[in-house]
Amino acid sequence: MNQKGIATNKKAYHEYFILDKLEAGIELTGSEVKSLREGKASLKEGYVIIRDKEAFMMGVHISPYSHTGYSGHEPNRERRLLLTKREILKLGQKIAEKGMTIIPLKLYFKKSWAKVEIGLAKGKK
Repeated sequence: MNQKGIATNKKAYHEYFILDKLEAGIELTGSEVKSLREGKASLKEGYVIIRDKEAFMMGVHISPYSHTGYSGHEPNRERRLLLTKREILKLGQKIAEKGMTIIPLKLYFKKSWAKVEIGLAKGKK
């Protein structure tokens, strides 16, 4: 596969047991894609919520594109994840259990599409 890694969440493996992994697309603006191509992203504080039968990635920082003007993007905005309804329902049932959460593990390009690997996790403490 033609995958170019952008960012990894190394902290996730120290603080959580990763029970299941899943690949999801991300809904991004043009300046966010350009910024990702420069490798300016951080997954450290990221998590995923499910609201109104949609999955959203929160707390992921994508720095503003270096060559954009005043109309760039907000670095910490919520970003919709592109998952099937079946995947969203399955994740929603799993995180309803006590101590379960969904966190982003890796952000990468697959061919020309930005993807995120999310993990179903349980805290170690």
